[in-house]
Amino acid sequence: MGKRSNFDRVERDFYPTPYEAVGPLLPHLPERCNFDEPCCGDGALIRHLENHGHTCLRWSDVENRWKGGDVTIVTATECNDCYGSFFITNPPWDRKVLHPIIQHLSGIAPTWLLFDADWMHTKQSIPYMGYLHKIVSVGRVKWIPDSKMTGKDNACWYLFDQKTSRKIQAPIFYPRSLRK
Repeated sequence: MGKRSNFDRVERDFYPTPYEAVGPLLPHLPERCNFDEPCCGDGALIRHLENHGHTCLRWSDVENRWKGGDVTIVTATECNDCYGSFFITNPPWDRKVLHPIIQHLSGIAPTWLLFDADWMHTKQSIPYMGYLHKIVSVGRVKWIPDSKMTGKDNACWYLFDQKTSRKIQAPIFYPRSLRK
């Protein structure tokens, strides 16, 4: 699953978003914002955000894992517009999938993505740093509900936006101790 374990990854990185991962993002969203969820999985992230007054206007994924949900079957890189003010999603962390998602979605609308914190310290992040506006630390998350342990990698929410210029040179980092 991770770089420090020998567990097999779940197919297509399908790890439903736990509520604990959503809390740090909430202060950074406008009140009652509308959003699109292009990697909706079983709808967990949508439910968490809607429980806080936000509204998902469109949800899609590569397959329908949402029982009772009417999921549009499309990859995130096939989305051509955003009905909401943001894309907000917990995408697959596989770089071959993640990087095209960053590039594509952030060219359409501001895009909040939840993935590993270590990414920002790697050379592979360099092409995307020019349109990275915010980094919100989440810490370690318990991705598998019945497990006794949290994941071994820290996570962050990253806000990418190619259309809005940054007011300062570097993205703003919000550590766990400085919640907005």
